[in-house]
Amino acid sequence: MGGKLRLCLAGLLGALLAALIILYYVPDTSDMLTLHLQIAAEEKDNYQLFYLREGEADYGEDRAGTDSYAGGGKEQALSFSMPLDTKTIRLDLGTQPADITFLGAYVTYEHHRTDLKADLFASEKSRQQIASIEKTDKGYEIVTEGNDPYCIIDFTEAGESLEDFFGQAANGVTWFYKIVLSLLIFGMLLAAAALFPKVYSLLAEVWHSRTLMMRLAKNDFKTRYAGSYLGIIWAFIQPIVTVVVYWFVFQVGFRSGGVSEYPYVLWLISGLIPWFFFSESWNSATGSMLEYSYLVKKVVFKISILPIVKIISALFVHLFFICFLIFMFCLYGYWPDIYVIQVFYYSFCMIMLVLGLSYLTCSIVIFFRDLGQIINIILQVGVWMTPIMWNVTMLGNDIRWIMKLNPMYYVVYGYRGALMDKVWFFEDLPLTVYFWSFTLIMFGVGTLIFKKLKIHFADVL
Repeated sequence: MGGKLRLCLAGLLGALLAALIILYYVPDTSDMLTLHLQIAAEEKDNYQLFYLREGEADYGEDRAGTDSYAGGGKEQALSFSMPLDTKTIRLDLGTQPADITFLGAYVTYEHHRTDLKADLFASEKSRQQIASIEKTDKGYEIVTEGNDPYCIIDFTEAGESLEDFFGQAANGVTWFYKIVLSLLIFGMLLAAAALFPKVYSLLAEVWHSRTLMMRLAKNDFKTRYAGSYLGIIWAFIQPIVTVVVYWFVFQVGFRSGGVSEYPYVLWLISGLIPWFFFSESWNSATGSMLEYSYLVKKVVFKISILPIVKIISALFVHLFFICFLIFMFCLYGYWPDIYVIQVFYYSFCMIMLVLGLSYLTCSIVIFFRDLGQIINIILQVGVWMTPIMWNVTMLGNDIRWIMKLNPMYYVVYGYRGALMDKVWFFEDLPLTVYFWSFTLIMFGVGTLIFKKLKIHFADVL
């Protein structure tokens, strides 16, 4: 098939998929706003916000948020979440009499913000145990009394039109996601069509050498620990010791609680095990040309299989730890279900990601040996930048999307989604498309650089 024809077919398919996304895809955007209150007071206390939506009459604890003020008279922002369609809120101003300076308020949704009128919170219409409210140059001085002071704000009567304003913002976010997702798919298909010949020739080489590749992978796995008393057992001891150390530090030392109804140790190992494979396979595959330099110098040897040999060698250990992971869940009473099969899908995702990265890095490291040290640093930092030991929900929405740019975020949370959250990979379509776009680009660039530079490998080595 000619190059122009491939590009035309890819463009038509991309346009069709983009049209289907724009017409039918509904992004999973947030339906929660965040109310920010700027206050200053001498007393340390807890503040609460209760909200009511259309048709609701009672303020219940299931519709409440709490934030703590540190006291000392310093200005501090208190934040409370509430649904997009909130009509009325009740703001509880602590649990003791206090003099509070109310400095202002605003509401945020995604990256949108609107300021609220300060006199909304100074209204005399609905309030309890509030002795006085006086306007000053700084804002409003509120004097409370009793142990349950509060004021009620009705946004519909105040004319703030929060739902109308943020409804438009939510619609804008939805269209933004649709357009970006459509462009990613369109670009991914065009890139795949353009790089197809070079990638296909490389994959054909790998397929024809599959028997030799498996034999080399088994030999690499056996000889890695040759000469030691415990042999290949060391391949399993080191990850287990690492898991125990992290578990002890975070659960015993920092007293991290469970995530949802799952113990912390299960949440931890379901993120660490895929990272172990990614780290080991990428590191070893990067140095594969240097390690097997005697094979690279042979004219008839298909050197394109060497990074795959290292990846398969690391995969043997990873498959054991997948079984170990499922066993641990069973030990705690969480038996596998249909969602568990996605673990193998995410393992395949890692293999393709590492393969693309490795073809790039194993080509460059021959000419620039410092790259191996740089990758070690990247992996040391990456284990902390990937939310493995900590939960990404600790970050705000403005920062959380940066974490999702790390392709291993998709894999780590995919493992947890398969084992704990019980969600399918296609339920987060934007993240899935982003991951495969990134992976295919890295695979295309990696194979292109590899084929360009491999004729010089033997000369440099």
